[in-house]
Amino acid sequence: MRFLRLVPTNLLRHRLRALIGVAGIGFGVAAMLTILAIVTGAIGMFERILATDSHCLVFEKNVSDLFFSSVTTDQVSGIRALPEVESAMPLLFGIVSADDHPIITCFGLDPTDPRLAKATWLAGSAATFGKNDNDIYLGSRAAEFLDAKLGEKIDIGRGTFVVGGIFKTENGFEDGGVFLPLKSAQAFFHREDLCSIIAVKLRDRDAASAFKTAVEKLHPGLTALENREFNQSYTQFKILHFTAWAVGVCAFLLGGLGVANTMLLSVFSRIREIAILRVCGFSTGQVCALIFGEAAAIAAAGLVLGFSLGLGVLTILEHLPDFQGYIQASIKPSIVLGIVATALFTAVAGAIYPARYAARIQPADALRYE
Repeated sequence: MRFLRLVPTNLLRHRLRALIGVAGIGFGVAAMLTILAIVTGAIGMFERILATDSHCLVFEKNVSDLFFSSVTTDQVSGIRALPEVESAMPLLFGIVSADDHPIITCFGLDPTDPRLAKATWLAGSAATFGKNDNDIYLGSRAAEFLDAKLGEKIDIGRGTFVVGGIFKTENGFEDGGVFLPLKSAQAFFHREDLCSIIAVKLRDRDAASAFKTAVEKLHPGLTALENREFNQSYTQFKILHFTAWAVGVCAFLLGGLGVANTMLLSVFSRIREIAILRVCGFSTGQVCALIFGEAAAIAAAGLVLGFSLGLGVLTILEHLPDFQGYIQASIKPSIVLGIVATALFTAVAGAIYPARYAARIQPADALRYE
């Protein structure tokens, strides 16, 4: 395998072409890493919102988005009365706006919701939540970009509220959102006696199957899923994952074309050199291995460049105030392995035609090539 020592030599002799190939793979890696990390992080944050101190989620059947789900107060009471249920917390989702901030997530919560007790309160306390219907509570990032302090009045949508408390959570969606007592949120969004979902904590987690059956029998218009089942089946999550991978693969295809172009130009510029190698005893397989080795080296350099760029971009995006804390990148091992495999496959696929062309070069004809 000593002939592979020629790989770095050949790449250094054609630095500009090699750099173009490295840049193509690198930008593909950066794009794929950034998009997948942001999407995976967003899905993870939303999953944690729903799974706070709960085992199952109950919502309206056949809705495309939980924002459109409607569960009545009577249905909440019926589910709380089931023997398998330890607690059932209704949660209402909505979108509100403020000056210069057209989209802010709003959560309508029951005063006993465990997420209030788990939060770190920077101003006010969980004990005051729901005591005043005109109070609104802010995540720490929301308080920052709204420039609001405890006791101040702020305009949200068509309403004016008093800041009743500010708290910090580890979840970006919650930390960049605003919170209302459930009854206030229902009145604000004109959804009286309705919530979006019910987060259910069971007395015995093994009773999930019996609980789901009981819910569908008691309320045919509702469906109950364990948190794990919901995460795997929710349509919006599937769409986000598919879109992220589709965009990333398209970016890699462009990088693959760059590698193919780089390797093809390299072969054409070295026809006489390849002929000399063949005359000196290089086999067809060794010539192909040389081309593939160069492509793999370009892919490896592209991976290093891409991961560096991607991590840098993610770090910047996470700290930009314009994103209101909604970006919390999540880089899973499966994402890293998928990107590495895609990069190597793209580079090798881009080198197939150049390698075949180089392998078919006949030494006698090539030595006369001008």
